[in-house]
Amino acid sequence: MDKNVFARRMKNFQASDIAAILKVTADPEIISFAGGLPAPELFPIEEMKVVTAHVLEKYGTKALQYSTTEGYAPLRGKIANRMNEKYKTRLTTENIMITTGSQQSLDLLGKMLLDEGDVVLCESPTYLGALSAFNGYSPRYVEIATDDEGMVPDSLEEALKKEKRVKAIYVIPDFQNPTGKTWSIQRRKSFIEIISRYSVVVIEDNPYGELRFQGEMLPSLKSLDKTGNVVLLGTFSKIFCPGMRIAWLCAEGELYERFAYLKQAADLHSPTLSQYEIDSYMEMYNLDAHVAKLIELYKKRRDIMMEAIQASFPSDVSYTKPEGGLFSWITLPEGVNGRDLLITAIAKKVAFVPGGAFFPRGGHENTLRLNYSNMPPEKIRRGIHLLSEAMDQYL
Repeated sequence: MDKNVFARRMKNFQASDIAAILKVTADPEIISFAGGLPAPELFPIEEMKVVTAHVLEKYGTKALQYSTTEGYAPLRGKIANRMNEKYKTRLTTENIMITTGSQQSLDLLGKMLLDEGDVVLCESPTYLGALSAFNGYSPRYVEIATDDEGMVPDSLEEALKKEKRVKAIYVIPDFQNPTGKTWSIQRRKSFIEIISRYSVVVIEDNPYGELRFQGEMLPSLKSLDKTGNVVLLGTFSKIFCPGMRIAWLCAEGELYERFAYLKQAADLHSPTLSQYEIDSYMEMYNLDAHVAKLIELYKKRRDIMMEAIQASFPSDVSYTKPEGGLFSWITLPEGVNGRDLLITAIAKKVAFVPGGAFFPRGGHENTLRLNYSNMPPEKIRRGIHLLSEAMDQYL
């Protein structure tokens, strides 16, 4: 087909070499630490049978009908209350918009904020899915120095002063994807103090915040925001059922209104039935109790992975031990290429995501991301052993 058929923006959407390599992980013999998949054995299947029957019996014609772009109001109210309780925000139903997964929020925020050549500031490294969503709008990325406490304030301030076209700052302060790191309370306060002096939208992505294994839950950036420029994203994908594709955006004023215009144009509204089902589940069952089961399981799997890494990885390989979330970040010796290591690892039937893909400007190929939420204990131990063998063979 003539390439001129396609819009120019399509040049920003290319199949990556990683995607091609990871197709082989469909092999059931592969132990995959690559995806960010929840544990399927904890999906509330029996409860959802009851919930779905209840919804269809009580709300059938409404649940199967078109609904408003903003989403089902009772569910939005429950989300606002949950955010206020967990993250010290001051949200109401009118601040919540239901979206079809957080990926839709990222895509529509990119469409709303970015012209070609506009600047997005992000952590270094940052979430690969956000880069994929924003790439269609041809921004320029500036990576902000990031350490164990979060974005480095001096680096952020320098970029805001230097760059004239900063339109958005994208961050994941809680159990960051891919590193698993969490911003300290002081970094959060410093960040808000700095951005309050600039007219720039902050996209605070928080899919993992409730999955805390230890320590206290920290206030969100949105709760500290005095300007109304922080947009907070949340999702049921990591704390409930990803296949339902129900997430939410928290915003106010013109940001909320203009996002609604784009949401309506994109899909009219998110699935009505799924919204009714989640709302009824929260009425009939205890979502906090369900999340507590996830935390217990994921903490055990994190600990098993950490113990296996400590016992078998080479001494010059470093790794993060997250306080929650789904991922650990591995740093290999300089000169080691994670993409090449992946080929060796797949031959041994174990997979991961090479870390270079999480840096918008490339480099840092001596890194990789491991997920511990999806594999059972025996496969975690076996997979880390095989990965250690792959490292020894590659090195």
